Amino acid sequence: MEQKETIIRRGFGLKQEILPLLEESYHSSLIDRIKASHYELTAGGITICLAQEFGFCYGVDRAVDLAYETRKRFPDRKIYLTSEIIHNPRVNAKLCELGIQFLAGGGNGRSAEERARSFDAITKEDVVLIPAFGTPTDELEILKSKGAVLVDTTCGSVVAVWRRVERYAQDGFTSIIHGKFDHEETQATSSRATQYPNGKFLVVKDKAQAKKVCNFILGEMDRKTFLEEFVKTASPDFDPERDLERAGCANQTTMLSSESLEIAEMIQAAMRKRYGAEELPNHFRHFDTICSATQDRQDAILKLARSGVDLMMVVGGYNSSNTGHLCEISSEFCPAFHVRDADEILSRHEIRHKLAHSTEIVVSQNWLPSGPTARKDWRPEGKVRIGVTAGASTPNRVIEEVILKIIACSGFQLEKVVL
Repeated sequence: MEQKETIIRRGFGLKQEILPLLEESYHSSLIDRIKASHYELTAGGITICLAQEFGFCYGVDRAVDLAYETRKRFPDRKIYLTSEIIHNPRVNAKLCELGIQFLAGGGNGRSAEERARSFDAITKEDVVLIPAFGTPTDELEILKSKGAVLVDTTCGSVVAVWRRVERYAQDGFTSIIHGKFDHEETQATSSRATQYPNGKFLVVKDKAQAKKVCNFILGEMDRKTFLEEFVKTASPDFDPERDLERAGCANQTTMLSSESLEIAEMIQAAMRKRYGAEELPNHFRHFDTICSATQDRQDAILKLARSGVDLMMVVGGYNSSNTGHLCEISSEFCPAFHVRDADEILSRHEIRHKLAHSTEIVVSQNWLPSGPTARKDWRPEGKVRIGVTAGASTPNRVIEEVILKIIACSGFQLEKVVL
């Protein structure tokens, strides 16, 4: 007898019932007060300046809400997550406390075979949460075959990219995806191309790799060199001579949006040069799927960094792509520290953080200035402005804890904070 599949993409109408738990775990009255005070907080000689867009985006809000509602709706069932629901350790730890189990430990970096084997324990009596990043099509088919209830928390912005990639594949265009090949979202997105008979994809991580794609299109790179460069990030049996004749661009929604657009323009220019302006529509397709939440947070951090701060504190998981990009933007203007949470601020003198443009986690000395580090003409001597932002998967409670740790390291007490 054929198993009826159940995929739930909307909530269970239990938001009011889970709201107290969400507020207890993630809400911050201090952050609300700072936002109401023109996004600034003063503690003695330090002013905390919040970016005007930061923290949980609508896609993350939805995913977290759905996870909590699912636990409430199915209190006696086993609930599994195929990987981290979002890239924030606090949120994933809270879900574990609710009894939600991660298949094969969750996270990315696992082979397709390892991920498939992790599904063996699932039965039709269980519930499986699909994370905000989505899941590859082959894994989705395996999950459907299990007969378990599937709760799909995939972000709507990610789904919009999938639809674009699917149209490319249906029309015979290769998807050139700006992203990190081993990221869950990019793996899910690329699988939307190969579900079609002639669907192809190529993942490029940055403009340097995009330039190599352009070089091949223009006949400035040989086939062997190209395949050596992209052997791990192209679809099976990728033939650049055939598969780069027609291409459309897409992106991992958490990448630098400005870089995604630049890469699309680079590919477009190469296609125009090779085929001519009149033939361009037959060989290239642009995209309009930039995630508004990602764009808003990147625009806000750029504005804050340009306003003049002595350092920037960027809060979020170390495996969070969008948080890392916020740190990269900030580092062009001032010292920038990507910290997972308040525990990474070891003392007034030491901070553990992830370096911008790197996966390395280091301990830096003398991170907190006692006076302004630059442009002393535009504020009173001794005043320090510290910018604070957070990735789209960072709860306000975690941001609050970081701010309080900064204040404590400065020698001030919260009671003396001026809003």
